[in-house]
Amino acid sequence: MSALARLRGGLGSTAGVYLVLLGVIVVAAVVVAAAGRNLFTPGNLTVLMTSIAVLGFVAIGQTLVILVGSLDLSVAYLVSLSSVLAAGTMAGASGGTVPGIVTALVATAVIGALTGCLVAYLQLSGFIASLGVGLLVAGYLASYYRGTTGKASPELAAFGSASIGPLPVPTLLMLACLVLAVVLVGRTRMGMHLLAVGGDAHVARMSGVRAGTPVVVAHALSGLCAGIAGVVIVARLGVGSPTVGEQGGYDLLSIAAVVLGGASLAGGRGSLWGTLGGILIFAVVDSAMGILQVNPFLKEVVRGVVIVAAVALYARRAAPLVRRRFAAGAGPEPAEASAATAAGPTAPVTEGAER
Repeated sequence: MSALARLRGGLGSTAGVYLVLLGVIVVAAVVVAAAGRNLFTPGNLTVLMTSIAVLGFVAIGQTLVILVGSLDLSVAYLVSLSSVLAAGTMAGASGGTVPGIVTALVATAVIGALTGCLVAYLQLSGFIASLGVGLLVAGYLASYYRGTTGKASPELAAFGSASIGPLPVPTLLMLACLVLAVVLVGRTRMGMHLLAVGGDAHVARMSGVRAGTPVVVAHALSGLCAGIAGVVIVARLGVGSPTVGEQGGYDLLSIAAVVLGGASLAGGRGSLWGTLGGILIFAVVDSAMGILQVNPFLKEVVRGVVIVAAVALYARRAAPLVRRRFAAGAGPEPAEASAATAAGPTAPVTEGAER
């Protein structure tokens, strides 16, 4: 199966994600209405749209990492790091806006790239590498920060509260980043390499793809997206926090949103538009529970149920593929291997670039 075919498979599952989203909206609206409330008031919709921005940025980066067959558990800590670096550098001054944003984004992107190097060149699993890097960042945050720190500049605070029509500006920025990621994956050589390496790194190497580069790029972009999420949090809260990422649970929630969106944890298949659907599912559930004033601990239970359901759905989708590969001797499927051999070392790359 070619990289483009795997991408089309991920897109095909996107319709199912939005059907699930529609069902969640209907159920949430009925439950809220039964309590004498309205899910669709302008205020509730604004809160819902605002809530998807931060998780959206993190999930975009997580999608790229999962597409390449890796995993990033450091994103929650990178969100916290970005928030304290941005707010601390700005210190409430207008002149600190650009330095604060640049410092936060460069730091998180570099840390993400280092994680990618551990995965690509030291052959560590993405789970172990990102968890180790995340714990290092957590140790730094716990050692040097106590409580909230810094202050957003007036310009960043205005950005955080601005809206165009019913949509908050941070949400529009997230959607713009989503479109850029879609173009990257579907229309560029690097995007085809991400899918190829995620689908089968061995076949990708045989086809002339440098398998390490897409892994490093995916992790660097994941770190960058987590950094943007941290800056958005500063814009909304006005201060940085060394624990805001872990409190938000953005690591597990982003993975769950990606899996709900139809991506395969084995890599090589998925859809960024599907990820957006997964994010919206979580946002609608959280919004309904917020309106009903559900106990915060019960909210975590509901989130846990959704995450378990997402993994269960993934396991059912992945089972046929695992059986086929096991029957083929745990290697690439015969049709894939023969096609790669017949096409030569560079043919798949050329095909991806032309398409």
